Amino acid sequence: METTCQKTDKLVPIPPIVLNSGHKMPTPGLGTAAHPMPPPDHLTTILIEAIAAGYRHIDTAAIYGTEEAVGRAVAAAVEQGLIKDRDEVFVTSKLFVNDTHKDLVLPALKQTLSKLGMDYVDLYLIHWPIRVRQNANSFNLRGEDMLYFDIKEVWDAMEECVKMGLAKSIGVSNFSCAKLSKVLEFATIPPAVNQVEMNVSWQQQKMVEFCKEKGIHVCAWSPLGANGAIWGSLAVMESPVLKRIAATKNKSLAQVALRWVYEQGATPIVKSFNKERMKENLQIFNWELTSEELSEIQKIPQAKGFTGERFVFPEGQYKSVEELWDGEI
Repeated sequence: METTCQKTDKLVPIPPIVLNSGHKMPTPGLGTAAHPMPPPDHLTTILIEAIAAGYRHIDTAAIYGTEEAVGRAVAAAVEQGLIKDRDEVFVTSKLFVNDTHKDLVLPALKQTLSKLGMDYVDLYLIHWPIRVRQNANSFNLRGEDMLYFDIKEVWDAMEECVKMGLAKSIGVSNFSCAKLSKVLEFATIPPAVNQVEMNVSWQQQKMVEFCKEKGIHVCAWSPLGANGAIWGSLAVMESPVLKRIAATKNKSLAQVALRWVYEQGATPIVKSFNKERMKENLQIFNWELTSEELSEIQKIPQAKGFTGERFVFPEGQYKSVEELWDGEI
């Protein structure tokens, strides 16, 4: 499975990442979380355009409400001859906090596969190390909604999904180094990926080094920092450092930000539904940042965009943001 990006009129091969599961993952990934969300038919068209542009990795999740559109887009891409078969697209989905219990993992994945219209996902992630009541409103949680997240039982159930052939690789999202270490103590199938917030204004150096040492690949969500409308900030897209580097290299600021993530050995999961920007975000492979530019970027002030404060309650498992992240904040 090899992704391509445009270099003038030629397609430039992009080497895939080989995960510790032995499976190949294309880079970058196209994110599908958005607010507001386009109408389903429009979103399907956008995703078909993304596949036509060269994306071969699409990232969705149960909570995004985009799994059906992803499935329809991949099926349409096959019908239109953009790809030969479903195997050419790497699909990631995620188990949300309402289903993080040993008896709920498999039913949740089966529901995801039903929505996707697929027999398997390439990568299935535990979205957060958190458990809430199944009928809780995850966008407006209360203290009484919070339940105990049993990391071992949930991971055992994730491993069963691999053994049943329903997920080729499994991993986690928004896990601290400490929580990853705990999983590695008992895992018979180690996490292939930890998908975390990562960008030039939240560089995750400790996490990147830890994961390299353990053979876990880092995927970077919010590589452009979000826009601050709901969460996040404009620290990436209005960075004077990135603006200066982009002007010098005749690249867009987003391209510089994404190239930086890639050069850290991580896979950016970038969300754009604009046709031209989708193409532009693939054009990060036939050039590189200089050591001086990397040094400048390293000095950018650091601040986490999404703290996870909505999951913190005095009566919950995590009584502070510091507990949620095990002090890695």
